[in-house]
Amino acid sequence: MKKPFFALLLIVFSTLLHAQKEAPQKQESNAEKFSDKAGSLIEKEFDQVGDVAKCKIQVVTYKDLLDGHKLTAVLFEFEARASYGSDTKRAVLDADEIDALISSIRMIKDKVMPTQATKYTEVNFKSRSGFMAGCFSKKDKWSTFMKLEKYDSNSYVWLEDGDFDKLLTVLQAAKAKL
Repeated sequence: MKKPFFALLLIVFSTLLHAQKEAPQKQESNAEKFSDKAGSLIEKEFDQVGDVAKCKIQVVTYKDLLDGHKLTAVLFEFEARASYGSDTKRAVLDADEIDALISSIRMIKDKVMPTQATKYTEVNFKSRSGFMAGCFSKKDKWSTFMKLEKYDSNSYVWLEDGDFDKLLTVLQAAKAKL
């Protein structure tokens, strides 16, 4: 009687353990992986480029002081405020992703936003770190945004009229510093 009970109990526990989903892992840019590399001495140099909708945009240079290897990236930083306090949200875009983001913003500005969507529509750029920038239709109007962290709904930066143009200008200035 005890053997079947313990066998059933073992099956139930093993099923429950396998049924639990793992929490999604934070996606990282190549620059973040480089800066987290074990056995290295990393120097980070921050160069402020501009602000868009209270989101600071900086060029970051990561340098391994032991072997001299360097990487540059663009850092987006936003202070998300809530009723219980605030939290800093960050996204890092690798240098090789900036051209695609700039092209995407231009296409959204020139080809998507002048149209009138008849259905709910989303257009998004996504980076390897989980950063998103894009727009969505809301009734007869397009709304633009950036989302700094993929799995965090508090990391949205809502853009007003003219902010998309300013974002494009700041990104072009950042690209010149990479």
